Amino acid sequence: MPDLPTPQDAAEAALFSECWDAVLSYADLCTAGSTAANELAAEAFSAGMREIRAAEAYGTRHTGRRSPRLPRIPLLLTAVRTTAADWEVTGRGNRLDPELRLWLNSEKAARYAGPPQTRPLALRALRDMQQPDAELLWLAEVEALPLAVAARRLGLDPDTVADELAQVRGLFRDRCHRNHLDAPKDPECRGYVRLLDAVTRSPIAETPDDLSRHLATCQDCSEAAACLRLHGLGLPAALVGGVIGWGGLAYLERRRRAAEVRLGAGRPDAPGADHDHADPGAQRAKAVRGGLLVAAALVSLLALGVSMMPFGGSGTGPKNRATGDLADRQPVADNPGASFEPSADDSTVPDNSPKTSPTPSADPTEPAGKSARDTDPEPQGKSSTTARPTTEAPPTCKVHYGLDNQWPDGFQATLTVTTERPLDTWQLAWSFHDGQHIGQMWDATFVQEGSRVTASAASYNRAVPADGSVTFGFIGSWQGGNRPAYDFELNGEECRAV
Repeated sequence: MPDLPTPQDAAEAALFSECWDAVLSYADLCTAGSTAANELAAEAFSAGMREIRAAEAYGTRHTGRRSPRLPRIPLLLTAVRTTAADWEVTGRGNRLDPELRLWLNSEKAARYAGPPQTRPLALRALRDMQQPDAELLWLAEVEALPLAVAARRLGLDPDTVADELAQVRGLFRDRCHRNHLDAPKDPECRGYVRLLDAVTRSPIAETPDDLSRHLATCQDCSEAAACLRLHGLGLPAALVGGVIGWGGLAYLERRRRAAEVRLGAGRPDAPGADHDHADPGAQRAKAVRGGLLVAAALVSLLALGVSMMPFGGSGTGPKNRATGDLADRQPVADNPGASFEPSADDSTVPDNSPKTSPTPSADPTEPAGKSARDTDPEPQGKSSTTARPTTEAPPTCKVHYGLDNQWPDGFQATLTVTTERPLDTWQLAWSFHDGQHIGQMWDATFVQEGSRVTASAASYNRAVPADGSVTFGFIGSWQGGNRPAYDFELNGEECRAV
């Protein structure tokens, strides 16, 4: 394994500690084994360090000018891709991932080495930005670092870093729009430039049908739409795909998981690799909270034991007390003021709670020996004849939820709604099992509150004839699971999933 470069100063030592894990993570994706990954990462890191030194020397010799280059982590990741291409040329391609080798010999890889105006839009825009702005954008969007950590790493004010990030996103969009205008394109693409800019600026703007069809067939305009739309979930994917190309989405997923591990499952205030020392006050508060939870648990167990004890004079045994009282009692932690003194008065049980009636006492007016069964005003089994019959009509619509594609952290789905009755307009609502979030939807608009989503008709597909259907789709994100949606309702009425 080649020796790593010796840092020349504290800045280079900090660069190694901050960026080496990212370089090694991407090198591992690009290779067929851990040994090859370490060698590729070491060679790429050395090449990236030389490029950074050359760019800084250029800026020193030419006062007031700067050499356009990528931020540090994207630059080093690009060096990994470039070094892998050198391995393919020099006969070491057998150590690379087979899919990467196919990509390196395709036209997609040639874009990154071709003329600047033909390179990916995100790559050109990131190069055009000032270095601190580009660093903040990459750390927040791709490396998934909490803003407080990114601010500390870049020497920014944590109280204002959120506003700075919003401004940086706007700058990135402006650079993308300018580069999209300057790039050579055919007349059809040029005719959609202004419309694409207007549609991607608003989170609620509907994409016209003709533009939607054009984006489905034009790679350049589709790439521009992903970079210009800042309000969805596509910006991190557009950044990483435009800068490093192959394996971008897999790298994005790895970095998010790594951030969760380092920072305590993604919590900015959790002590991790970027926290030198945990806050003593926070540790004490955590200990106090733990003690209170333990005390609450003990009191709950005590209350449970007391409530399960038999009580005299009420005619209700332990089983009745458990099913009648504890079923609706709140835990101690949720109801600190609750009293757990036993009471023989069953009036404390809520009216809507299940209770077992006490054994009927003998009525002095009834003949001796008459059983409780004889005094029942209704014969046995009458409740089954008086049960409310089911009068709800079967659903008049059905929904097909199709998962078209899935990748780490994202997926694409299509919904087709078929209705027996004609509709003047429609709204389809559903719920997600696993907390999925929608980032972009076409042929409909949507509102999402938690796991519940409501999709509304577009202006051109509101009317649906009897026995007709309407189809729309979306791109969303997922973590942990991606089960199909459920609990569909069309215009407030149940809709059957098929």
